[in-house]
Amino acid sequence: MNYQVFAPTDCSATIVLPTSKSISNRALILNALCRDAIPVENLSECDDTRVMRQAFAGSGPVVDIHGAGTAMRFLTAYYAQRPGSRVTLTGSARMQQRPIRILVDALRSLGADIRYTAREGFPPLEICGRELKGGELTLPGDVSSQYISALLMIAPRMHYGLTLTLTGEMVSIPYIEMTLGMMARFGIEARRTGNTIRVPAGEYRPAPFRIEPDWSAASYWYEIAALAPAGTITLPGLSTESLQGDARIAALFEPLGINTLFSSDGAKLIKSDHRTTEYRCDLSEQPDLAQTLVATCCLLGVPFHFTGLQTLRIKETDRIAALCDELIKLGYKLLSSDSTLTWNGETVAPGESPVIQTYDDHRMAMAFAPAAFRFPGITIADTAVVDKSYPGYWDDLARAGFTLTPREKGDISL
Repeated sequence: MNYQVFAPTDCSATIVLPTSKSISNRALILNALCRDAIPVENLSECDDTRVMRQAFAGSGPVVDIHGAGTAMRFLTAYYAQRPGSRVTLTGSARMQQRPIRILVDALRSLGADIRYTAREGFPPLEICGRELKGGELTLPGDVSSQYISALLMIAPRMHYGLTLTLTGEMVSIPYIEMTLGMMARFGIEARRTGNTIRVPAGEYRPAPFRIEPDWSAASYWYEIAALAPAGTITLPGLSTESLQGDARIAALFEPLGINTLFSSDGAKLIKSDHRTTEYRCDLSEQPDLAQTLVATCCLLGVPFHFTGLQTLRIKETDRIAALCDELIKLGYKLLSSDSTLTWNGETVAPGESPVIQTYDDHRMAMAFAPAAFRFPGITIADTAVVDKSYPGYWDDLARAGFTLTPREKGDISL
């Protein structure tokens, strides 16, 4: 389904956000690594978490995680350390194009038995579980934090634990800190000294755990608050005491005219009179916020230079290329490299009745829908992609006053 989107003139709403996909998926792995598990409360209802739950509930020889990148990385490590198990881990066509060699090589060096069933370096994987010896491991610090988190979470089950040294520049550090913080809540105290993380061998202890609201989902409401002519948005349950690195979005939107008022009830997004004339930021620690910030800056007319985007090339799609291709339809001509995106204010004539392709990427749909404030009637293609992380996104837009008109593919020119 495609939606033609019209924005309200006043956007005042209270939005109950979905719970955190990142925390949910880590909690499922940690809970499964406990000898006696306790159900995790308030799990995310998104596709990524659903496929993880199905994997743990099933007993078949093939586990299909579809397009869930987090599940692919985490489950590769999880199945590798299960002695006696034999699983083929596969996914969507796009997932089979996303590299996983770095993680597989790391696990093999620790004693894992994993082989590729098709193309070398890519899923599907045949995994024969065994006890891993662990020990010392060195990885580049700029690899996906999901590889690192996958290794850290299974490290206590390794015979010698794990001492992981990350070389060069470390990226996505908040996601690693999230993993270590959650491991501590389940009874494993790892120590991080600079670029070295030491995880002792040991047993996880089951613990009651409730998932908090998703700060990544909150980012789209910050974008809406910045673009709306008027209104105040309230997001219950958000707190400054969050495990999520994407909670930084509150600070990142201050230069774009949005202040956050926190209370015991959550966060209230309030417009301010301050807006920067140029935005420069390193997003290496929060790469998932890039689409939201890039789209917002363009739509506000704020030139920008974002760095630290190297991991965006291997996400659900090549997000750097996708942003350039879709924003030019709205008249914004971006400059890009392997790790940067820049807009110097250059514009071209926007296309008539623009249709935004989403590339099977949930964040493309959610970051571009608020463009309706500047381009009434903009069409977002393949809107079901939001199910990956925020299944209720379109319903929440409607609650906030947006009008969504369904359009069949035959009605529009893609």
